Amino acid sequence: MYRTNYVEIDLEAVRHNARQMLARLSNGTRLMAVVKADAYGHGAVQVARAALEAGASALAVAIPEEGECLRAAGIAAPILVLGGIEPDAAEAVVRCGLTQTVFDARAVAALSQAAQRLNRPARVHLKLDTGMSRIGVRTAVQAAELARTADEAPGVHLVGAFTHFASADEADASQTLLQIARFEDMLRAVEAVHGAPLLRHACNSAGIYRYPQAHYDMVRGGIALYGCAPAPGIGGLRPAMRWTTRATFVKDLPAGERISYGGTYTAAHDMRVMTVPVGYADGYRRAFSGRAQVLVRGRRAPVVGRVCMDQMMVDVTDVPGCAAGDEVVLLGAQGGEAISADEMAAWADTISYEILLAPSARVPRTYR
Repeated sequence: MYRTNYVEIDLEAVRHNARQMLARLSNGTRLMAVVKADAYGHGAVQVARAALEAGASALAVAIPEEGECLRAAGIAAPILVLGGIEPDAAEAVVRCGLTQTVFDARAVAALSQAAQRLNRPARVHLKLDTGMSRIGVRTAVQAAELARTADEAPGVHLVGAFTHFASADEADASQTLLQIARFEDMLRAVEAVHGAPLLRHACNSAGIYRYPQAHYDMVRGGIALYGCAPAPGIGGLRPAMRWTTRATFVKDLPAGERISYGGTYTAAHDMRVMTVPVGYADGYRRAFSGRAQVLVRGRRAPVVGRVCMDQMMVDVTDVPGCAAGDEVVLLGAQGGEAISADEMAAWADTISYEILLAPSARVPRTYR
């Protein structure tokens, strides 16, 4: 690794956050660790192992390929594919022993055919749309019909049903309470057809903390696993990601000097400027230009001028003694200061999820 630009992942923080969620759960409720999108940029295999070590019972991914990678790494825990699939993915799902989300007869038929070809079961969870309006059957009648279709399909084992809350992080609880009521109504219809209880789950990270009445048999811990508060007022979580680099150059600029492309920043006074070898090709967004701050020697230093593809400049006039080679923290703590994913998200008018996913493939991940 020649560039000193990397993301550090604290796996003990992941384990801590998993235990924090487990401590909130109702008796008998299990934790499914959501490791889709390469564990929100943290590394799916490493995070999956840490979460399972801390007590998680299952994993969730978005697409079959993510589940295949976990199986290739030797992870044997139950894995739910949260998204839909095209028929040609059914064989991989069954071969890898993944559990597939279904919401239409087409996927059920493809999984049944794959199960019969491979002589292996195709386990499925029904997706019930109670208000997200993304994927899933929308009425109790549709849910019962899909359950019947799954039960009658050779090789298909219907084992669970779930929904997803659209606004569990918001102060107004009315939408989530409505979703809970709809979910329970649809569950009754499904279980009446199926004839036996199913594994039921609804809560995302915010739901875990705010809606204990909806813990059911399992919850899905996503953003909280990585140390970001899923809703205002939730504490006790530890950020797992820290993004650092090292300064390449420090120079003195006179008042009136313009900085970076377009000269959008002009020095109002004599200043010291540090060049940092990170840019939007690394995932440090151009939208941070003139808005973001980094940490140098435990102090905040503002980004000045436009973020370039591979480099950017920061004002270190108020950071005594700084020099090329100094550690620069983009995300995380240094000394008594810290920059959080939520703070960075505010600079770019986005959410913490997108910040955690931002570091590009050329930014290595290291683990401790």
